Amino acid sequence: MEYKIEHDSMGEVKVPADKYWGAQTERSHENFEIGVGIETMPREITKAFGYLKKAAAMANNALKPEKMTKEKLSAIKKACDEVIAGKLNDHFPLVVWQTGSGTQSNMNANEVIANRANEIAGKKLCHPNDDINMSQSSNDTFPTALHISAVCAIEDKLFPAIDTLVETFKKLEKENMKIVKSGRTHLQDAVPISFGQEISGWRTSLEQDKKMLQSSLPFLKQLALGGTAVGTGLNAPKGFDKKVAECVSELTGKKFVTAPNKFHALTSKDELVYAHGAIKALAADMMKIANDVRWLASGPRDGLGEIRIPENEPGSSIMPGKVNPTQCEAVTMVAVQVMGNDAAIGFAASQGNFELNVFMPVIAYNFIQSARLLAEAMLSFNKNCAVGIKADKAKMHHNLYNSLMLVTALNPYIGYENAAKTAHKAFDENISLKDACVGLGFLTAAEFDKVFKPEAMAFPQK
Repeated sequence: MEYKIEHDSMGEVKVPADKYWGAQTERSHENFEIGVGIETMPREITKAFGYLKKAAAMANNALKPEKMTKEKLSAIKKACDEVIAGKLNDHFPLVVWQTGSGTQSNMNANEVIANRANEIAGKKLCHPNDDINMSQSSNDTFPTALHISAVCAIEDKLFPAIDTLVETFKKLEKENMKIVKSGRTHLQDAVPISFGQEISGWRTSLEQDKKMLQSSLPFLKQLALGGTAVGTGLNAPKGFDKKVAECVSELTGKKFVTAPNKFHALTSKDELVYAHGAIKALAADMMKIANDVRWLASGPRDGLGEIRIPENEPGSSIMPGKVNPTQCEAVTMVAVQVMGNDAAIGFAASQGNFELNVFMPVIAYNFIQSARLLAEAMLSFNKNCAVGIKADKAKMHHNLYNSLMLVTALNPYIGYENAAKTAHKAFDENISLKDACVGLGFLTAAEFDKVFKPEAMAFPQK
């Protein structure tokens, strides 16, 4: 391998000749061989750095053009566009497990953009610190990249996934509204419910989760950029914070604002804890929905068997013909991962000592992973399972009429205690509720038939 010699304040460093990164990136690459090739800084963070470095150059050009010249701005913007497009991903090798402020990732961006800008300009035009990092500090750029990437993950990944599954449930809800089945509470038989009503609960859970996520966005859209090292804005021109937020908004198409208190923005990660809490709520609901689906599809002969789901692949290497609810299992495993990530984010956010939180890379990694995994799992579940859910009407009808909890319909006519006696007699003697009720003398056969209408029990207000 061929090398080039780069230098920083600590001296010279050998760097692979075909890479745009410089000395500080190489030092981190060598000093933190933890999770290499597996837990690399998320590309969503890299992309966010592309946005913020481009925005910073634009703001600097507007506020101090004598330092950020049009020539520099042009080269930097082109280099940043390549970062945003993912064309330079191979030049961002650093792992999550680095300095807690994300300093090395900030310098990685500075070095890559500077070297690529110089290549575009055809001369040594830009310096990583003096130009790409102008008016900034790692302490305000990393939390800014974190907020940008979090907003993009929620709006561009999670929301479309939620909307897709909601539309599927709306369709299923309408198709199955008149199909009545046995309800279940405590995993025991309960009074009737329509399958459409049951699905409406799933749909509304997702819609509520989206609203909770939306409520977190105004806080995530506050950017720390402009606070520099400790929140005072040292070495940044007046108005830089507002201008750079405007530029980030222009570039991303999302409305960002400068954080009103930079001392808070650098040290507290409460906005991310709050937003991820909503992601965890979504994960909890997806766990419930996936469990409902696999319970209802259990069988095919010895389970509930009230619905049929797509058969996507063989389920056993030893049992021929076995098919498992694999999409449900993938969703539930992702939900568990998100819940674990939430604990990690909460612990990390509690460690904002004095003027800076130094657990930001692990927050970034877990937050972005949660959003990405959950969005992808929901889309997979929708495509490979939810759209193919079919009610087994015969099985639902059988289970409904076999349920002892239909006796609840008799409460207004024979009273709670007599209804309980009827249910126990039917169960103990393995006879119908009608035979038990008539046998106990509570109602005549004709009276029973008049008041006992299981399907109507699902729509008591009509």
